[in-house]
Amino acid sequence: MTLIKSISGIRGTIGGKAGEGLTPLDAVKYASAYAAWIKKRNSKKSEWSVVLGRDARISGPMIECLVMATLQGSGIHVIHLDLSTTPTVEMAVPGEDADGGIILTASHNPKQWNALKLLNEKGEFLSAADGAEILKLAEADDFEYAEIDDLGGYTHIDDYIDRHIKAIEALDLVDFSAVKEKKYKVAVDGVNSSGGIAIPALLKAMGCEVVELYCTPNGEFPHNPEPLKEHLTDICNLVVKEKCDLGIVVDPDVDRLAFITEEGEMFGEEYTLVAVADFILQFTPGATVSNLSSSLALRDVTEAHGCSYTAAAVGEVNVVEEMKRTKAVIGGEGNGGIIYPALHYGRDALVGTALFLTYLAKSDKSVKELRDTYPHYVMAKEKITLTPEINVDQVLEAFKNKYADQNPIIIDGVKIIFGNEWVHLRKSNTEPIIRIYTESTSAEKAQDLAQRMIKELKDLV
Repeated sequence: MTLIKSISGIRGTIGGKAGEGLTPLDAVKYASAYAAWIKKRNSKKSEWSVVLGRDARISGPMIECLVMATLQGSGIHVIHLDLSTTPTVEMAVPGEDADGGIILTASHNPKQWNALKLLNEKGEFLSAADGAEILKLAEADDFEYAEIDDLGGYTHIDDYIDRHIKAIEALDLVDFSAVKEKKYKVAVDGVNSSGGIAIPALLKAMGCEVVELYCTPNGEFPHNPEPLKEHLTDICNLVVKEKCDLGIVVDPDVDRLAFITEEGEMFGEEYTLVAVADFILQFTPGATVSNLSSSLALRDVTEAHGCSYTAAAVGEVNVVEEMKRTKAVIGGEGNGGIIYPALHYGRDALVGTALFLTYLAKSDKSVKELRDTYPHYVMAKEKITLTPEINVDQVLEAFKNKYADQNPIIIDGVKIIFGNEWVHLRKSNTEPIIRIYTESTSAEKAQDLAQRMIKELKDLV
């Protein structure tokens, strides 16, 4: 069993001994710590509220009951969305003027996992300092709960996904009418979670014919829920069989988005953000941001529009911080995460879908034709395992010094850009491993670069 405690939340496998998995005791403990943090952060208030939503994982209702009762027992009013999406909860927090939010989801992890993802009053993931404070409160395990007359209340809201869709429709650059005229036929793989509700609802509002695949929100994931090519054979075949214009795939909590072309081929997770940014920059020129492990294609497209691109450390909160610093008009992560500040600062597959379909309709291109307009890059991912006595930080420092004339980026590991290819080295926080990410203009070149980096790292040991 596994329990991972980080600044972004608590994630673990269901069952086992307390402290070793995400057990009922652990759910209560960390919900209590979050409640204490909310009350401390807003100490001048006498009433507090938190939005609570979940994906469709089998363990969701059980964890939801525990967290809800703990919040109420701590004197916090619960605004309950029940089955929802991560971006919907993120929007509901400021929408309801709440003090925070919790999403019960382990994102793309398999069904035995669940997590408490924690939000601040803006509906954004916590800063490192705030996350560390909650972990400290949890370890102290010194909680004080509400007396009988001060128990938290409860409000159930069952239409927030509809509100989310209406907010998307109201965006200046989203054009439901243009999409309706195209009468697109779209296949959707909702991996039997919340996306099976939210994405078809959005598409139908945009006038699309929807072919549903795995859209029953029962938490029985029919394949590995991470939206990668090797997991998506069924929808690729379905798009071709049903003669669909495109396919859409989301992860269980609907913050990652991938497209399938009309030929049943992957559009490319990395290119979800690239295409949406290309559309946004045509109308609202400005900065773009992605993380260090994302494709150079976003840089190329941004610069083609005469705008500036910057890279942030890996992690959504880091991308959001950099987007705010640069006043970016679009950003996200190469895993299919779209962050559109005109709506909210969070990865959102719904707004990504709406923007992509609007662009597709107005470009009058097929999905494959649109994909072919972008530069072609391919990534490779490798790792090197070192013996425990080797200091990984010293190895990375030596590597950085070796390539000092290449202006290495060191905000998160070491990244070096060689023209139209790059290498990004990151150490594992739990074992003596250096993860090696490379990108080049072909799979062969990317793999060759990765192998070259492995050899150079071994020479530095």
